[in-house]
Amino acid sequence: MTKTKTPQTRIILVRHGQTVWNREERFRGQTDVALDAVGLRQAEATGRYVARRWPVSIVYASPLKRTMQTAEAIARPQGITVEPTKYLIDVHFGDWQGELAAEIARRQPDLFRAWLEAPHTVRFPGGESLEIVRHRLTKMLDDLTPHHTGETIALVGHAVVNRVLLCIVLGWGNERFWRVRQDTCAVNVFDAQVYEAGRAYTICLINDTSHLEHLSDTD
Repeated sequence: MTKTKTPQTRIILVRHGQTVWNREERFRGQTDVALDAVGLRQAEATGRYVARRWPVSIVYASPLKRTMQTAEAIARPQGITVEPTKYLIDVHFGDWQGELAAEIARRQPDLFRAWLEAPHTVRFPGGESLEIVRHRLTKMLDDLTPHHTGETIALVGHAVVNRVLLCIVLGWGNERFWRVRQDTCAVNVFDAQVYEAGRAYTICLINDTSHLEHLSDTD
């Protein structure tokens, strides 16, 4: 018996551009940090790159400033709109938000080591776990994919969000979280295919930053 399928949805997944807190290795989470000068240039370069390669119908983005700024740079060349969605908001790092990674490693060495070695076991003090993030991203895919069959859409998220989303697409558990790299303004592409019996994903591109090679690393 031939299984029935609907047209696929192509998803362009982008991480936001650089912020000062990225450079400082400070936990950002749901703190509303804006792009720095380099991040703004990265976002513009990403917008041009996406426009050259993919005709996007809509951009969905985390409502935080750094993701919205990146999303607007992607939407502008294609004359499309940005739709903020809390599905893509960064993990809540709780008490760690705003703290330097080195300081957390000094104050809470066991929990920090668990974050690096077994991230799926960690719930941040006063914050969320990767499983909570995974739950809302799964719901997002369930909602968005059938709504945009036959289209190409863009999602703009954060390092944690994008890693978890790519783990879902790859069929991996959250224990493999650190196996997926996400640099600032990295572009990822995957296709979502809906069948009667479920959904399948095909990865086309992961962590592409070739469009940023000409940019300076300084402000």
